[in-house]
Amino acid sequence: MKILFYMPHTDAAAWLHDLARALPEAHLREWQQGDTEPADFAVVWRPPHEMLAGRDTLRAIFNLGAGVDAILALEREHPGTLPRNAPLIRLEDTGMAVQMTEYVTHAVLRYLRRFDEYQALQNERRWQVLEPHPRASFTVGVLGLGVLGTQVAQTLATFGLPVRGYSRSAKQIDGIATFAGSEQFDAFLDGAKVLVNLLPHTPDTGNVLNARTFAKLARGAYLINVARGAHLVEADLLDALASGQLAGATLDVFREEPLPADHPFWREPRITITPHVSALTLREESVGQIARKIEALMRGEPVSGIVEQERGY
Repeated sequence: MKILFYMPHTDAAAWLHDLARALPEAHLREWQQGDTEPADFAVVWRPPHEMLAGRDTLRAIFNLGAGVDAILALEREHPGTLPRNAPLIRLEDTGMAVQMTEYVTHAVLRYLRRFDEYQALQNERRWQVLEPHPRASFTVGVLGLGVLGTQVAQTLATFGLPVRGYSRSAKQIDGIATFAGSEQFDAFLDGAKVLVNLLPHTPDTGNVLNARTFAKLARGAYLINVARGAHLVEADLLDALASGQLAGATLDVFREEPLPADHPFWREPRITITPHVSALTLREESVGQIARKIEALMRGEPVSGIVEQERGY
């Protein structure tokens, strides 16, 4: 069994070491420019077109993340990049759900308890008690009810907050008011105090965080984007902050990463910026999941996490 690995800007040797320990019978190599030797499986993150094109012997491609938008965009740009008979398999929860839940919960509670405003008062050496946000109307809307979104929504509901969830197709989740399809999108947004974006990035969801979306929320609402930068119309966010329609935002993802030093987001005090760290890919957990799925495929057994390319996730 031959496994080809590619993950730029990382410690490839550590990944190869752990994969070799989990799959001792495998022959592993890191892909280098010009490598056209056969492989049975590819383990990749944001691979170049020439790494995968023409590899008709691949039995599966494992994407080192839950989001597959980059590799599907590569296929749209260069049709035939993904071998027709090799399923694309995304990482399922490998410790990412806990991380994402921690991140979003922190951001929501920080806004609920007005900690950013208290920090500003501290900077001015002002002792002032602020009126709390009423919990009964502090509705949190979670865009996207996959594994991560569902866990985030359920955790936020344990704080006694009214929580809504939106997905492409109908879902039922105890304690969560669920909405589905384009015909229910406005009802989902209506009057929400916090909007959390966990949608997959597809051609249908690009730019979904725009002026029209913000206008449907409660005035002074808060935005948390932990999905993809391409979901957000950046100018519309700045306009919504300037008008007071949005009180603030926590952003972990951006159209260009790293975020350029001259980007206006850096100068906007109502925006909290983190460098795409809301749910990091954990090597040990990821290697274990990939190894188990490779072994299952070798035995001819089905595996979960196969991407429906037409849907984009």
